[in-house]
Amino acid sequence: MSIDISTEEFKEKRAETEGIVIDVRTKDEYDEGHLAETDHQFDLMNGEFQSQLESLSKEETYYLYCRSGNRSGQAARIMKNAGFENVYNVGGFEDLARAGFETE
Repeated sequence: MSIDISTEEFKEKRAETEGIVIDVRTKDEYDEGHLAETDHQFDLMNGEFQSQLESLSKEETYYLYCRSGNRSGQAARIMKNAGFENVYNVGGFEDLARAGFETE
């Protein structure tokens, strides 16, 4: 399966495997609104995301999102290259919110 999955595929996957949801946007973007089920906010652009990788279990399933799906796609590929198997880029925050995911 592709790293990039649609909001529908995300809903289906979440039903099967809860996993860990990571927002890779900035703290300010996160504070303006995020998915209620977000487990972590690790900023990709300032290096925080990369520095947190060692603390994450490679056995888990990860769902990453950002504003448009671009940064989360980059982050998902970084995780794949680091040996994480189950990593998915679920796209942009607004699209997820429109698809009915609860936000805060």
